[in-house]
Amino acid sequence: MKVLMLHGVNHNMFGKRDPVQYGTITLAEIDEKLQALGRELNVEVDSFQTNHEGEMCERIHKAFTDGVDAVLINAGAWTHYSYGIRDALAILTVPVVEVHMSNIHAREAFRHHSVFAEVVKGQICGFGVDSYLLALRAAASATK
Repeated sequence: MKVLMLHGVNHNMFGKRDPVQYGTITLAEIDEKLQALGRELNVEVDSFQTNHEGEMCERIHKAFTDGVDAVLINAGAWTHYSYGIRDALAILTVPVVEVHMSNIHAREAFRHHSVFAEVVKGQICGFGVDSYLLALRAAASATK
């Protein structure tokens, strides 16, 4: 089973930015934890991060043509306004799980709405790095 983990805008700064919301874990450490859980679940996890919206759309298109089995996405701020990424995700025919480290519903009002909600299988938020691990388990389960 192949799962694509998509990390969005500013995620390369995890460990440095806003530790109150995101803790001190780095993106590399998040990916290491996903890889370790992937091995336990017999799932290959491929991670991708970009700060460029068009590159994110291109990677989603590639996921469609590559035949991945599921997609996890933490698009960061794009979650709340990127109809381009939303439309790219809608092309996929596999389970997509939206992930957020912080509880987006307990933060600023603009973060309460996800333009992806209508095209994803589900959302997991508020559990820090465990949000990613829960999302991987959910994706693995959803493809069975």
